Amino acid sequence: MPFEFLRRRRSPGAAAGGGATARPASLPFEALTEEWRLVGRMETAGQLSDVLNKREAIPIVDVQWAPIDGSASFSPAPDLESVDPYDLILVVVTKASPPRRSETETGAHQVHRVSYDVGLEVPPFRVVGTVLLLPGAEPSRLLERATEMFVPVVEAVAYLGDRAVSDPQTETILVNRFYLRGVEQVDKRTGERVQRLPGAPLGGVSWQDRSR
Repeated sequence: MPFEFLRRRRSPGAAAGGGATARPASLPFEALTEEWRLVGRMETAGQLSDVLNKREAIPIVDVQWAPIDGSASFSPAPDLESVDPYDLILVVVTKASPPRRSETETGAHQVHRVSYDVGLEVPPFRVVGTVLLLPGAEPSRLLERATEMFVPVVEAVAYLGDRAVSDPQTETILVNRFYLRGVEQVDKRTGERVQRLPGAPLGGVSWQDRSR
């Protein structure tokens, strides 16, 4: 099996520091690279986005993989013992990937954010969904390098060409900003670029500035 795309992986034993230690809790994950779809469990505790944003190799178990083009079914990858976040273009967060924010935390998070429906170009994929940004921040700012390596896109669908490669019921897709090449505001129902009406705004809050 070709493991070249995981060229930066490190041995999970090295991170453990030796000795007998309790195995950490594991988080289910599904990740997409340029050529492969990986499913398995990350042996780590915490919120998945926080774990990935540490930019450190993560021990993984029970891993299976399949070509991203669907040309073959999943097969075990027992020799794949860790994954480097730099190698992952998209990471799918499912409802089975705890812990999630409480309803109170989620409400507070959304009150202080502005929602934008966007299409993100992360070759070879396109992700259509909603990003929540701080007031005054434009979606194009996602192209700038930032502390957070992965940006969450909610109610998102990932496409490879015209084919959806993620479940439409997916809760969140984490997009690796190092692979991000384009951002545009879209009509999420169609995935097409929003056509701005002619003329100048009459004042007030535009649809782009609506917060949830």
